[in-house]
Amino acid sequence: MQNGVIPTSFTGPIHAALRIMTGLLFLAHGSTKLLTFPATEMFPSPPPLLTLMGIGGLLELVGGILIVLGLFTRLTAFVLSGMMAVAYFMFHAPAAFMPILNGGELAIMYCFVFLYLAAAGAGPWSLDAKRG
Repeated sequence: MQNGVIPTSFTGPIHAALRIMTGLLFLAHGSTKLLTFPATEMFPSPPPLLTLMGIGGLLELVGGILIVLGLFTRLTAFVLSGMMAVAYFMFHAPAAFMPILNGGELAIMYCFVFLYLAAAGAGPWSLDAKRG
């Protein structure tokens, strides 16, 4: 480390850590909705699959797994970014204008991290990189 700056050689591993941790956290939303694991008060039983919550849970679970693996990352991240933008404006924004007041900070963060991954790709530590 020179002058307190992280070396550029750390870019690949940090990119992978961001992608993997984001995917793991995101798929937990899908697993709690669809598999009721971990169990939460908000989702004591799975929603019907062909509802907005069911489709959202499916996108969270499958999309999260694909993001963790770094497989079809650009397309998956683009779809998930759009999903989180819709989630914010449908479920959070109507409650209050400011994200800190409407609980939408996480939706916005996911939206922009996924937008970054859609532009940057999965990075070197991914199945996309192995596929060429």
